[in-house]
Amino acid sequence: MNTTFPAISEAESLVMEVLWRKAPQTSEEIVGALQTSSQWHEKTIRTLLNRLLGKGAVHAEKDGRRYLYSPILSREQWQSHESRNLLDRVFGGKVVPLLAHFSRHEKLTTKDIAELRALIDAIDRKKP
Repeated sequence: MNTTFPAISEAESLVMEVLWRKAPQTSEEIVGALQTSSQWHEKTIRTLLNRLLGKGAVHAEKDGRRYLYSPILSREQWQSHESRNLLDRVFGGKVVPLLAHFSRHEKLTTKDIAELRALIDAIDRKKP
């Protein structure tokens, strides 16, 4: 992957989701998957796919008379970049204000709190 992270729009991320679930896929398969879950026209989906190709997030390999598309950018890479970007833009790069915001404005379930405690315990165990 490029050292420069490609900016992926919300619409493009839906195309990526299709490819992250199963790859490689033909453009027809991608169009079919997205037309069942959205109101997009085939041309719109193909445009989004071509944008992702241009950004280096997706790879196309010729297979006879068609192309097979695969993600270059992994879901984990995208999530890491997007979460870091949100954290930096909205919470000054700090995790605690983000968690404080969710604890005040969202209802954290008992399960959510238990998972956060387990995560904190795991982080504590890693410290020398």
